[in-house]
Amino acid sequence: MENQDPVEGQTPIEHIPTPEVIQEETPQEETSQDLKFTNRLDLSELQTNVQKMKEEIGKVIVGQTDMVDMLLASLLAKGHSLIEGVPGVAKTITAKLMAKSLSVGFSRIQFTPDLMPSDILGTSVFNLKSTEFEFKKGPIFSNMILIDEINRAPAKTQAALFEVMEEQQITIDGNYYKLESPFMVLATQNPIEQEGTYRLPEAQLDRFLFKIDVGYPNLEEEIEILMREHHLQDRVKTDAITPFLTAEQIVKYQALVTQVLVEEHLLKYIADLIMATRNNKFLYLGASPRASIAILKASKAFAAMTGRDFVTPEDIKRAAIPVLHHRVIVTPEREMEGITSTDVIKQIIENVEIPR
Repeated sequence: MENQDPVEGQTPIEHIPTPEVIQEETPQEETSQDLKFTNRLDLSELQTNVQKMKEEIGKVIVGQTDMVDMLLASLLAKGHSLIEGVPGVAKTITAKLMAKSLSVGFSRIQFTPDLMPSDILGTSVFNLKSTEFEFKKGPIFSNMILIDEINRAPAKTQAALFEVMEEQQITIDGNYYKLESPFMVLATQNPIEQEGTYRLPEAQLDRFLFKIDVGYPNLEEEIEILMREHHLQDRVKTDAITPFLTAEQIVKYQALVTQVLVEEHLLKYIADLIMATRNNKFLYLGASPRASIAILKASKAFAAMTGRDFVTPEDIKRAAIPVLHHRVIVTPEREMEGITSTDVIKQIIENVEIPR
């Protein structure tokens, strides 16, 4: 039987593929080296418009990419930003350009030593025709509020911003007035000039999501600024920006950001960073729970801006310094040695173990 030759027209037995061989080839055919991750959330429109806004602002502003990123993240996270820098580094113009690219209400308030809370919030005015008091809304009733030189107003005027920045509402004469969404306060201040200025209360500083330190441009950027000024005799400035985002779109993007995924071990990483500020011997005042929530919101915004629907440790590290360095206070001894809150926070970030 074994020595019989195969019948003509039949395939030899040894050439017939066995079932085992077929089973081994099947998974190889289905395996792909180019599998792509699919987001749970559709962030493509958000990412595209964020990039477009950067390009629009870049038509006028040279450099300052970190400031622009922080402002956009603050908007997406429903936060407020304090921009600090020496005069002439495009603090105010950048805030104006950002507002210009949005089809929302915009108000600019110049803070001065004689500014009163009613000048910001509004006041009740007696109507002679109706013989009743009517509330006249102040400039705070808008979507984007630019406060120029915020540290030039006294404490009672600063206190007028507490409720509106935290709760997005105003209480006057026992009546509540809810502000429309989106709502964002952008404030600027000069850290060098001290004459005629007032130190911002800690309670107010804590209500800013970010404190953005704006530095000088580098050599290449300085040359580019001069080239643009030389060749553009007609200074375009804010007229170069075309509004392209509506209030409804911004509110939709803000809702998407809240749905960005954060793993439990990353929540613990945020908590570890906050606890490290409270136990640090170089700090007189550590960060509050509001700071940990701020890092969470900011890291979600940074992730969404890059098109990701999940947060990474790098997002948290990127958010930590601008969120924390205005909320903690260095001890007087270390401050006299020249140690800043930013130095301490950088050291904390290096020392706290990053979960992987």
